[in-house]
Amino acid sequence: MRHLKLIKAALSGLSTLAVTAGLMAGVAPALADRLSPPDGTNAERITYEGLRNVRYCEIFFITGSPETGLTANFINTSDLNNAANPKDTCPPAAWDKVTADSLKSQYEVVGIFKNGPRWWVNDIINIPAGPVGSYDGLEGRWLGKVVLPKTFGKPGGTAYKPTQVARKSVMHFAAGQPVFILDDPDGMPWVMQAFTTKVDPDMTYEGLQTLGEKLKLAEGWSYRVKVLDKQLTIQAVNGIAHIVQDELEGTYNACFETACSYKP
Repeated sequence: MRHLKLIKAALSGLSTLAVTAGLMAGVAPALADRLSPPDGTNAERITYEGLRNVRYCEIFFITGSPETGLTANFINTSDLNNAANPKDTCPPAAWDKVTADSLKSQYEVVGIFKNGPRWWVNDIINIPAGPVGSYDGLEGRWLGKVVLPKTFGKPGGTAYKPTQVARKSVMHFAAGQPVFILDDPDGMPWVMQAFTTKVDPDMTYEGLQTLGEKLKLAEGWSYRVKVLDKQLTIQAVNGIAHIVQDELEGTYNACFETACSYKP
């Protein structure tokens, strides 16, 4: 989920009041000819296993406005498109064919945001997932809905600024595996679920061991790596997962008492 792209690009031009007025005056009726964005209708719980260091991508279907607030239902490619390579569910050739302009013309949205490629750093997720759909030829399933911060689209705008994702997920990190942790100023750990090469093309799973040397941490935040001596479970509470990103767009889940099986 790259959240640090310019709002003009992320919203495919819907960044001014003039364009918003144009929607109200003449473009809105055309929306009736478009498809509704994928959502949680007909979602069924699925367990994804063997996720660690698996490449995936997401597509955000953005609704709302910068003035009133933006949200995005998103699809995820995990466990799909991987016949050639089980560790790659978002092959570059297929990902490159997905365009924001094409999908925006097909769906009732104000913008499309390509979030990826990303790599999982957990091991198992159990989560409601929608039916498989094809998006410019790339297969994906709906996995949740994210509230986009007001700073979405500004360079560095989402780093170290917690937000929420509507999803009923249960995430597991296996014993004996490392976890990559941001500790916030209040001492709460945020455990990484995924990293990306969008900001730093040289980022790798192995590089997460020394990621703290690259990060320009916000005041009071710190980074550490811990090898687990027992399985760690992080679950969404009341259907809401609390997440944060670093400035390289690694994504972390909050590990508080009712969300985490224990504090790593």
